[in-house]
Amino acid sequence: MNVIKKPFGQYEGHGVDSYTLQNDSGMEVMFITYGGAITNMLAPDRKGKFENVVLGFDTLEQYVEHEHYYGALIGRVAGRIGGAGYSSHGKRVELTANENGNHLHGGDKGFNRVIWTVGNVAVEKDEVSVYLSYLSPDGEEGYRGNIKVDVTYTLTNANEFTIAYRAVPDHDTPINMTSHSYFNLSGDYKEDILSHTLQMNADEILDLAGDLVPTGKLIPVEGTPFDFHDGKTILAGMQSGLEEGYDHAFVLNKKDRGISLWDEKSGRAISVETDQQSVVLYTGNHLTDDVLTGGVRGRSHLGLCLETQGFPDAVNHPHFPSVTVKKGDVYSASTTFRFHVINSDENQH
Repeated sequence: MNVIKKPFGQYEGHGVDSYTLQNDSGMEVMFITYGGAITNMLAPDRKGKFENVVLGFDTLEQYVEHEHYYGALIGRVAGRIGGAGYSSHGKRVELTANENGNHLHGGDKGFNRVIWTVGNVAVEKDEVSVYLSYLSPDGEEGYRGNIKVDVTYTLTNANEFTIAYRAVPDHDTPINMTSHSYFNLSGDYKEDILSHTLQMNADEILDLAGDLVPTGKLIPVEGTPFDFHDGKTILAGMQSGLEEGYDHAFVLNKKDRGISLWDEKSGRAISVETDQQSVVLYTGNHLTDDVLTGGVRGRSHLGLCLETQGFPDAVNHPHFPSVTVKKGDVYSASTTFRFHVINSDENQH
């Protein structure tokens, strides 16, 4: 187990570093302190070949210049907040409107556009962890109160990568964080993700308005393109009624919130375990032709996100599970991505 720290660039007069977590079998996870963005993730295929399985850039300037939230930490609140605001204690809280009059992923300068502080690095026999922190000040992007945010990245010798979130506010405020990595299990972007197979235990999705903000209704997935109970390829789902792709919040079943994603050709697979109530599946519908790691050009459906989180726009739907954290209370969330390999004839479900 090891952690390697290197300088990655300068942002607004501050140094940005990269940290690479390595386990004994060769798996690596690299992130930068700008946005806590995961830039590379090396995982083996069925032949034992390690390749990068997330979309990212080679330079800090690209992360600063481009959008799409490549690999970044998202907060205070992931997803869209309709009308860029909500009511709290009878008063309207106005947030930054950064997408079609709505508030998306924390605003213009969400957690994805700040420098995180690395406070500790722990190297143990079978796991390595890096601890990041950020103090989000009162009024940032319109939110009330200060919050101390801590995120821990942990890689184990079992090829498990865990992201653990913790935050304590000094004023009632919504907190709903996630990670925005785009996965592509083909390795080094050799193919798009349309042939990836997804299985998840979700009986319902959140109904969306035309601007992708939840309406407040829940829709059963049975008999729809959103039914992934038995596993199917992304392309099969799109061909059954979603030509553009997915950008939807799935309500995970309480008893078993498991999610599995695999690429039949390479044999790479991820099992996702989370304590969160939903996952947003985004299939990279609007990715542009940015120059990605290794000089590869981006394009639609080159990666997909599995953004585990509370319900989007919960602040405007009282019947949704609340994402508001009371003053002095602790927000916590955790998601683990377990990488493994399947044989060509192996059935994941």
